[in-house]
Amino acid sequence: MSIETPALATTNEFIARHIGPRAVDTQAMLQLLGFDDIEALSAAVIPDSIKGTSVLDLPAGQGEAQALADIKAIAAKNQLFKSHIGQGYYPCHTPSPILRNLLENPAWYTAYTPYQPEISQGRLEALLNFQTLVSDLAGLPVANASLLDEGTAAAEAMTFCKRLSKNKASNTFFASQHCHPQTLDVLVTRAEPLGIEVVIGDEREISDAGAYFGALLQYPAANGDIFDYRALVERFHAAGALVAVAADLLALPLLTPPGEFGADVALGSAQRFGVPLGFGGPHAAYFATRDTFKRDMPGRLVGVSIDRHGKPALRLAMQTREQHIRREKATSNICTAQVLLANIASMYAVYHGPQGLTRIANRVHQLTAILAAGLTQLGLAVEQESFFDTLTLATGSKTADLHAQARAARINLREVDAERLGLSLDETTTQADVEQLWAIFADGQALPAFATLAARVASRLPAALLRQSAILEHPVFNRYHSETELMRYLRKLADKDLALDRSMIPLGSCTMKLNAASEMIPVTWAEFGALHPFAPAEQSQGYLELTRELEAMLCQATGYDAVSLQPNAGSQGEYAGLLAIRAYHQSRGDDQRDICLIPQSAHGTNPATASMVGMRVVVTACDARGNVDIADLKAKAEEHKDRLAAIMITYPSTHGVFEEGIREICEIIHANGGQVYIDGANMNAMVGLCAPGQFGGDVSHLNLHKTFCIPHGGGGPGVGPIGVKAHLAPFLPGHGQLERKQGAVSAAPFGSASILPITWMYIRMMGGEGLRRATQMAILNANYIARRLEEHYPVLYTGSNGLVAHECILDVRPLKESSGISVDDVAKRLIDYGFHAPTMSFPVPGTLMIEPTESESKEELDRFCDAMIRIREEIRAVEDGELDKDDNPLKNAPHTAAELVGEWTHRYSRELAVYPSASLIDGKYWPPVGRVDNVYGDRNLVCACPSIEAYQDA
Repeated sequence: MSIETPALATTNEFIARHIGPRAVDTQAMLQLLGFDDIEALSAAVIPDSIKGTSVLDLPAGQGEAQALADIKAIAAKNQLFKSHIGQGYYPCHTPSPILRNLLENPAWYTAYTPYQPEISQGRLEALLNFQTLVSDLAGLPVANASLLDEGTAAAEAMTFCKRLSKNKASNTFFASQHCHPQTLDVLVTRAEPLGIEVVIGDEREISDAGAYFGALLQYPAANGDIFDYRALVERFHAAGALVAVAADLLALPLLTPPGEFGADVALGSAQRFGVPLGFGGPHAAYFATRDTFKRDMPGRLVGVSIDRHGKPALRLAMQTREQHIRREKATSNICTAQVLLANIASMYAVYHGPQGLTRIANRVHQLTAILAAGLTQLGLAVEQESFFDTLTLATGSKTADLHAQARAARINLREVDAERLGLSLDETTTQADVEQLWAIFADGQALPAFATLAARVASRLPAALLRQSAILEHPVFNRYHSETELMRYLRKLADKDLALDRSMIPLGSCTMKLNAASEMIPVTWAEFGALHPFAPAEQSQGYLELTRELEAMLCQATGYDAVSLQPNAGSQGEYAGLLAIRAYHQSRGDDQRDICLIPQSAHGTNPATASMVGMRVVVTACDARGNVDIADLKAKAEEHKDRLAAIMITYPSTHGVFEEGIREICEIIHANGGQVYIDGANMNAMVGLCAPGQFGGDVSHLNLHKTFCIPHGGGGPGVGPIGVKAHLAPFLPGHGQLERKQGAVSAAPFGSASILPITWMYIRMMGGEGLRRATQMAILNANYIARRLEEHYPVLYTGSNGLVAHECILDVRPLKESSGISVDDVAKRLIDYGFHAPTMSFPVPGTLMIEPTESESKEELDRFCDAMIRIREEIRAVEDGELDKDDNPLKNAPHTAAELVGEWTHRYSRELAVYPSASLIDGKYWPPVGRVDNVYGDRNLVCACPSIEAYQDA
């Protein structure tokens, strides 16, 4: 006799794991705010004009195990062939201690951009190693802390050359036909709105170097050739033009570096240094230049300063030179680096050292030389006399058959044209791979003898271009070569930093979401990590299914009709969105529409982006409550109605408030012929409650590293896809690998594809109701903090109901007047309490913008509020004269352990300095340096690892 058991209800444990407050905590928080339930709070926060616009219709969320099983099934549809495609993307080995202790370690991937240097010394050191690696290999004195990919780095180099070239009469940029095709595509996209003419041709046939303000060359060339560019560079320089060289970083231990043959810029990808292919990204691009140009270099720059004790300390240098300050006059809109990937590359170099890198490069070249000798023996015509790792073969009418034979053997070769094919070798290539390639081309002939060829083959590098200068002499590249040493080095650096694995990071605008382990797991699966971005479509069916599903999910979340996943940062999403608007106007014959209205409160990337697409920025006013001044907006929209292209507006506003006039704003713009770009940086306050694509937006970019859980990684990767209404869909980014071939904004067709599974997993596990609940809890947590702190610090902006959206701004300016304590002092004092500072002085100078996210528990929110209240009491003690106005724990914060054990000369106790709260006794974070001197750092910039002599002196 069998006993029937009732069907077990399916459970989704993930939602409760993602959302921090428990039910009893939620009720207590609501009670403080005066609401009976979360629905009542949501109804009070969301303006009536946009209520009911959400179209979020997703299935119920799945449990973690089921979602992982489902994405595993999708991943299995990707076929992992051996790829010899090259073209800027190469298989490589990620050393296991770097994989486990960095890429998969939340201490590294949950960290924020190191704007607060005192709590970022570990990742700053790793980035300084990256800069030194690039500077050494490129032969140029200054390198940045990474860009997005090789294509966009080349585009940055073009505009860099335009600004700095002495040949001001020219508006033409030369790009070698030997550059990677995807680089040329991105270059052309970037040039057109700026009115720059790009001439693509053979650099060996240039007759008039004076026709160009700059040039881009590839070294080695995409087809494999290694050209001697020394005389050509001299000709360009004589004509007043600058020269940028896209160089293969792995070839540079063997070849004369670009800086030594006169290049003004060296750029390229660091992907070969241990970063997985990942179907095209994320990968760290590098950019190096001359010392003269360092203040014009795009991106972030790590420099060496001193702390208040005179001890060397690292920091991001010259932070005021870019978009947040310069706005439409900025030289770039870049707001994201590829820090996590740059750190992998830097540690790859640390682990292998100069001898190891040289050995890897030599082995790749030797295998290529052996391969070439064998192919020649088999009767193939190898086009290159000199090469590093890439060959082009003249295969005539046999080309298609050879590709078919290769794919039958699960090998991909590069499709050059109908009569030629290419192949590249890499770090993972073996003798068996070479012999298998010979077998494909042998056509029944006996295969060459590998050992015989290996014994007699000579280097095919040009003797005149062999590298003579040393590389990586700094001790950091010559010590950590055992796994024990590297593991401890990575741990030492991580211990210096404050990341989300230690405490809440309450940054407004930058939404430091939980990066759940189940979301992260698929990223390092080979099925996602080992696929070449230009593999044939039939081999990437898993990725195509994942991207189709993710695009549909994001359409549901935003209310838009179509999505492009190509932009690989929020800045690139902004750019792609405005390009779509521009192309739409042009398609209708409205070429004159070039005015972009931008509120005073906008994020600095907005005006910078508008400038990059050739639009003229007109600033609109905000009222006393921080909202867009609708009367001023209407007047300017009508004044410019014949030329109005767009408005860029952030919603909820940059001030953390749901502006009630958003529908009216959209209607005003549409009535005057413009399009509405709604910056999606604050989507974490909208998903499931309202949808920009339904209340007036024509296009929005989404920061997947904010709302949709992709990690910040210490300042990147980011992903910035755009959603558009149907009329803009034809103008989404194109790519040589996609149906629409023109208009690429990133080098790979799906941008940073290998981290898209994170967002897919998040949405799949949360489901529609879970996403809506997350938004509601983010709003609850922010309002709870605002209510708890409002009697201690004024909350600068609220809606008409006294509520904020998902973040709040605390006004610290009155305290400067009453006590001399600045917003910097409060931020640095928070470090002593074990917290990362909120966003400082943005969007309003002298304020703190706080965003807790939905994943922080009430206990953590209270711990942060208690710290802020204790800090206010310390400020009051300064106001009352109980603490000295110059020598107090705020002015001297943060306090280091070294300071504690030295002679104590302060007028307050050691205990108050380092244990201001009893909760710290159980888990104190000790900052490795005291307050860093920003002014000293900018005046005495050192942007590579200190010299060996300085290292020895220290």
